[in-house]
Amino acid sequence: MNPKLYKYLLVGMMILSILGSSLMQNALVGQRHELGLDRYTELKGAPPVLALTTVALGGFRGLISNALWIRASDLQENDKFFEMVQLADWITKLEPHFTQVWLVQAWNMAYNISVKFKDPQDRWRWVQRGIELLRDEGLKYNPNDVLIHRELAWFFQHKMGQNLDDAHNTYKSEWGKQMINVLGLQSTNMWEDLLHPSTPEMRERLGVLTNKLKMDPVVMKAVDDLYGPVEWRLPEASAIYWAYQGLEAAKRNSRAIDPNDLITLHRVVYQSMQMSFQRGRLVKNNALNRFEYGPNLAIIPKVSDAYEQAMVDDPKNRDHIETAHRNFLRDAVWFLYTYNREQDAIKWFKYIAQKYPDKALLNMVSKSLPTQISLDDYALGRLQDEMNDLGRDKAKAIIEGLEARAFDSLAMDEDDHYLGLHRLAEKAWGSYEAKISGMASNKDRVGLPPLSEIRRTVLDRMLNEELPPQMAAVLRSKLGLKNEPKPAASTPADSQGETAPVPGKP
Repeated sequence: MNPKLYKYLLVGMMILSILGSSLMQNALVGQRHELGLDRYTELKGAPPVLALTTVALGGFRGLISNALWIRASDLQENDKFFEMVQLADWITKLEPHFTQVWLVQAWNMAYNISVKFKDPQDRWRWVQRGIELLRDEGLKYNPNDVLIHRELAWFFQHKMGQNLDDAHNTYKSEWGKQMINVLGLQSTNMWEDLLHPSTPEMRERLGVLTNKLKMDPVVMKAVDDLYGPVEWRLPEASAIYWAYQGLEAAKRNSRAIDPNDLITLHRVVYQSMQMSFQRGRLVKNNALNRFEYGPNLAIIPKVSDAYEQAMVDDPKNRDHIETAHRNFLRDAVWFLYTYNREQDAIKWFKYIAQKYPDKALLNMVSKSLPTQISLDDYALGRLQDEMNDLGRDKAKAIIEGLEARAFDSLAMDEDDHYLGLHRLAEKAWGSYEAKISGMASNKDRVGLPPLSEIRRTVLDRMLNEELPPQMAAVLRSKLGLKNEPKPAASTPADSQGETAPVPGKP
């Protein structure tokens, strides 16, 4: 080949390579921008040597992050979580888009470090710090990150919402105080006040909601319309909110989303809705001037819809979701029955028969198919099942429902029915207390209030809010109460002592 021609050919190939690289570089830069990977965050608060090294090495900051991550992993294996927090903080500043560091650091704060303390308030500070890390900092640099949204929703659902931590009541109380300061006591004008604040006080509250708690009232209203009504003073509502935000973020960044991550977000939604159904209503205990938990029966249709949608979204786990859905429907019928909502109970009882006709309704009773058993027989059999295996929230909801149904029967001069239901409530209360009596710590963590307190709370609610005046007057007369009862403290002498006389009992 002619040497000159050969040189020209090489020069041409070089020019084409440069042009190709330039085009490829532009495409890569565009993709990095689309995926949010081209943002730079200045490193602050690190030792001078680390800061200087970072500036000097520039693009090699990833290598520094890897070295720190290896060291942090060693600290975690040795349960040195406090030291790991500082290292993880530096890593997030070096690589703010490294999702795993945000997740591990927040988890250590909320789960590993918090349990090192005995004082519930100390624990709460670390749980809150973990939430703030994800919500205020992690999402600031990764607004469309599904995993950060999922983890944040999980903290509300599991760490705060469940009762596995001895300090769970403190978590719920402290979070409730923050939400009450913003939302008040959830009046009927809550959404109007938040969406169109007309007073300086409401504008100040809205500022706290959006700037401190990072919650958008427009999104909250959308969540409430779609999944509610939910009780925003309880952590389950926030779990649903952040899961919903994660699902919306995934729509904006669909190219970088693992479909399995979306399934976990949907799972948070329907699991949190299930918990909201069981104990998602706050009931004012006037006798003790505090709030108690009760079931939120208003969201039963939407909880069922959420389960059915989950079956469509997650066909691989359809069988498991169907089982959870059927168990929820069994609970829904039972709760409605015990809360004297017989027509609604009948409606959902028929729905179970239509949806799961070949599944037994009662445990260990093969002849309890929906077509073989009546609603009343199911309720009686279910009570026996529940007395054998009660959780705290279910136990309290069942006992409240039995007492409410009992007082309703008494107001209608059905004294025998009243006594029978009250005795069932006593049996359920005693069965649950006997089950948890083995360990003293269980009593503090998941123990029930005295039966007398539960009865008084239910009675106050029925007399002052639920019963028509005529029925309330009859009930007061039956119980020997004055026409205008005022909340009274419960009897301290006996955990099952009565605050109101029971007809037929000495």
